[in-house]
Amino acid sequence: MSVEPPSSGRPTGPPSGPLSGPSQPPSGPPSQPPSQPPGSSGGAPTPEPRRPWWRSAPRVAVIATLVVAAVVLAVVFTRSGGGSTTAGGDGEVFLQAAGKTGPEPFTESTAKDSSVPPVSASPTGSSEPANAVRGVDGAAPGLYGGTRNVSSCDVEKQIRFLGADPAKNRVFASVAGVRPSGVPAFLRSLTPVQLRMDTRVTNHGYRDGAATSYQAVLQAGTAVLVDDRGVPRTRCACGNPLTPPVAQQTTPKVTGDSWPSFRPSNVVVVAPSTTVINIFVIYDPDHHDWIARHRGDTGGKDHKTRPPARPSPPVSVSPATPST
Repeated sequence: MSVEPPSSGRPTGPPSGPLSGPSQPPSGPPSQPPSQPPGSSGGAPTPEPRRPWWRSAPRVAVIATLVVAAVVLAVVFTRSGGGSTTAGGDGEVFLQAAGKTGPEPFTESTAKDSSVPPVSASPTGSSEPANAVRGVDGAAPGLYGGTRNVSSCDVEKQIRFLGADPAKNRVFASVAGVRPSGVPAFLRSLTPVQLRMDTRVTNHGYRDGAATSYQAVLQAGTAVLVDDRGVPRTRCACGNPLTPPVAQQTTPKVTGDSWPSFRPSNVVVVAPSTTVINIFVIYDPDHHDWIARHRGDTGGKDHKTRPPARPSPPVSVSPATPST
């Protein structure tokens, strides 16, 4: 496996492909039958394909309770047409370990909690295409993890780093889709969590005053900031902005880091919740607890909550046509 950084525009278009059978991400400890399920918002995405698709990690929880159902998307991801070049060759996916900064960082690491878990998502046990990728609803309880009252990222440090470099701040803003003056508010609106599954994204680096972009798989345990639909928007180990992955026509070449638990069949993409998520239900493996974390909060308002009563509904995504 190559460890060269991705070669050098910007991807366009959402992934596409037919749906296949269900699968599941890791779950927490055995659930006690609750009288009321925990509060979180979410739901199946609308069939209209207009919405775009889409790190210490805590020690892995005991796989006992099905927390969320997912679907297999018989697609792979890469760049689809476009005028600019991507930092990552056509048909290439760059693996990024949870605790490593990686190539072309926007800032120094602001990750506060990044240990590598011993395993990732469990296999589905079903026969799937080699290029299948599962989609998981951004509001699904247990999709993300964290430690109670501890932020996985130092958001204020991230704001200071970017504020001290106007050029980087401007480029970050352009990728995030906000004004340069709006970057602090944008970052404070995000919620710090940790991935519990190896997750596919488009990562954007900074080189020579401009943004680069490459397809990446972030290791379970990676500290990220997610938006109000549950979609990863910033990788804290490098300060890089994140956007959804883009569709690919062939099985990609895997480069970059490696970890024992990596399996292409276990990689997921996060589908945005159709409604705003006010409370994220995350798993704390250090204390074997379920936590309710408020949107945009850095852990100060965390409180214990009941384990999920039942699996979240599976994600339903209609095949989409890559944008041109």
